[in-house]
Amino acid sequence: MSRKYKFRNPDGIYFVTYSVVRWIDVFTRNIYRNILLDSFIYCQRKKGLKIHAYVIMTNHVHIIISAEEGFYLENIMRDLKKFTSTEIIKTIKTNSLESRKEWLLKAFEEEGKKNSNNTMFQFWQQDNHPIELINNKMIDQKLEYLHNNPVEAGFVENPEDYIFTSARDYSGIKGLIDIEIIE
Repeated sequence: MSRKYKFRNPDGIYFVTYSVVRWIDVFTRNIYRNILLDSFIYCQRKKGLKIHAYVIMTNHVHIIISAEEGFYLENIMRDLKKFTSTEIIKTIKTNSLESRKEWLLKAFEEEGKKNSNNTMFQFWQQDNHPIELINNKMIDQKLEYLHNNPVEAGFVENPEDYIFTSARDYSGIKGLIDIEIIE
């Protein structure tokens, strides 16, 4: 993780972006998105993660999160990224329908060899780029940015039309995972 960006305030709410190495479009397939969603749910139930907003794009994720008392975001993010990385790579290896299997595994292996922290593959870029949201203006700006990502990418006309986002929850439609809406 970068020295500049850290989870400094254990009681803070943070906007976090994390990306697949080389900005590879992995989350174009539901099987990989579901691993990420299931990991979100697990971290909510077992690791004290509070998700206030999220969007899963094709090659990166934006989330607004905080932690329950006694839990630390740096630990949650470390575990979430480690687990999802391992599971997604394992799923790519065993997915007989994955037409990009050789290319994907080669790219993740090449990135892994560049990083002494890895034994073989690297799926996520190293940093999380957490930004503490210290006032309502920052929260509103990041919520709008996060929820409009699929619109800006040309995937949908309205943020709530994109399935893999909390914009649905903020518009009154139950989304894929439970979130804690910021009032």
